[in-house]
Amino acid sequence: MKRKVLSVMLATAMTATLFAGCGSDASNADSANSADATASTTEAGDAKTDAAASGSGSVYYLNFKPEQDQQWQDLAAKYTAETGTEVTVITAADGTYEQTLKSEMAKSEAPTLFQVNGPVGLANWKDYCMDLSGSELYSHLTSDDFVLKDGNAVQGIAYVIETYGIIYNKTILNDYCTMDNAVISSVDEINNFATLKAVADDIQSRLDEINDKFGYDLQGAFTSAGMDGSSDWRFKTHLANLPIYYEYKDKGINSTDAIEGTYLDNYKQIWDLYITDSTCDPGMLSSKTGDEAESEFGMEEAVFYQNGTWEYGNLTNEENGYLVTAEDMSMMPIYIGVEGEENQGLCTGSENYWCVNSKASAEDQQATLDFLNWVITSDAGRESMAHEMGFTTPFDTFTGEYEADNVFIQASNQYIADGKYSVTWNFSTIPSETWKDGVGSALLEYAQGTGDWDGVVSAFVDGWATEYAAAANK
Repeated sequence: MKRKVLSVMLATAMTATLFAGCGSDASNADSANSADATASTTEAGDAKTDAAASGSGSVYYLNFKPEQDQQWQDLAAKYTAETGTEVTVITAADGTYEQTLKSEMAKSEAPTLFQVNGPVGLANWKDYCMDLSGSELYSHLTSDDFVLKDGNAVQGIAYVIETYGIIYNKTILNDYCTMDNAVISSVDEINNFATLKAVADDIQSRLDEINDKFGYDLQGAFTSAGMDGSSDWRFKTHLANLPIYYEYKDKGINSTDAIEGTYLDNYKQIWDLYITDSTCDPGMLSSKTGDEAESEFGMEEAVFYQNGTWEYGNLTNEENGYLVTAEDMSMMPIYIGVEGEENQGLCTGSENYWCVNSKASAEDQQATLDFLNWVITSDAGRESMAHEMGFTTPFDTFTGEYEADNVFIQASNQYIADGKYSVTWNFSTIPSETWKDGVGSALLEYAQGTGDWDGVVSAFVDGWATEYAAAANK
C-alpha cells in the first residue's frame, strides 16, 4: 500500500522516487506536491495528445502508487521501445489521487488506465470501467477474490496483494531477550497486545541500558506516529481497519452504513502505546513525517514500525544508507487486545484495482489491454513487478523466479501456513476521505492533549453515519 509525498512522475522532476515511508521532507510537502502535480500533468497531457494525434492506440496510466513511479516509467519506456506504442505514466502526489483522477477524466485525453481502491471507489467510477471479463488479463487471475464486479461485469482487477503489520527488528529483540529481567525470552512469545505492551514498555524504560550493552542508538520502542499527511494514513486508515474488521467479523458483515465502534477501546490502547513508547513526544506528531519514521527504524533508533510489505525495497535500498538488513527484519500482527488474537495473522488484501476506461477509443482500450498483458507475462514486466516493485501478484504468471523476494511476504506466508487467520482490508468500505481526515484530526488532538478520546469516538462513529448518508443523497 504505500504512499510517499512525491511530485507527480517524470524522472526529470524528481531526485528520489522510492517510497521512503510516505513522506518527503517537510510540512510544505502538500503545497509543493500540488504545484508539481499540476506541472507534471500538464506536460503529460501534452505528450498524450501528441501520441493520440499519431492515429495509433496509446496508453495513459494514472498510477496510484508513488513508491513505484520510477519502475512504471522504466517499464513504459521499455514497452514503447519494443512495440512502438506510446505509454505515458503519471503518478498522482500522495493523497491527491481521487482529485487528480477527476481532473484528468474531464480532459479530452483522459487516462486509459486508472485505479479504484475497492467497492467505494468503484461506486464512484463504475460508469468509466470497461468490462474486463473477456480480457487475457482476467484469464491469468488466480481467483475471483481479486476482482470488483458489477453484476457479471468485471470492472476492476487487483494487481498487487499487500500485507501490513508491525515491522520489527528481530536482531534487537533477540538481544533484548538475553537481558536480565527481560519480560520475554523469545520473540515468539509476542502474540497478544498485553505481551507487546509489556515488551515495549520495558524497552522504553531501558533505552540507555540497551544502548550501552549492545551499542545501539535506540530512541524509542516504536517509531514516531507522525500525523503529517505523508504518514497519517497509517493510523486513520490502516490502524483503523482493526476495529472495523473485528466489528464486521462479529456481525458477519462486509460493510455497514452505521459503524458502532465496538472495538474503539482497543483502538485507543494500541494508539496510546504508539504515542507513549515512541522516539518522540506526542506533542511533536503533527509535523512528523513518514520519511522520519522509516529512517528511525532503518537507523536502528526504534524496534517497532507499523507499515507494510511495500516498505521492504526502501529499507533494503543501499542508497538510503540504513543499518538494518533483510536478515534483521520481520513483521508481526497488530495486536489490539481482542479475545483470541493469539491466532491472528497479518492484515492482507488490496486497494489497488486496475480499471480500463470504457470511454476511451477502441484503439486506446486495446493498446491498454495489450500493455497490461505484456506487464504480467513478459520477462521485463514480471521482473519489475516481482523484484523491483516487490509485489505479490494474483496472476498465474508469477511463479518460480518471479515470486517476490521480500521477508515481510515470507512472514505473512508463514502465519498463513501456521493456520493464523488473516485480517482483511475492510477500510475499502470507509465512506470517504472526509471521514479519514476527521478521524486523523481527532487522533492528533487526543495525542497532543488538545482533545479527548470522545472526539475520536465521535469522528469514527458519527462521522461514518454522516458520510454514508451524504453519499446516499448524492
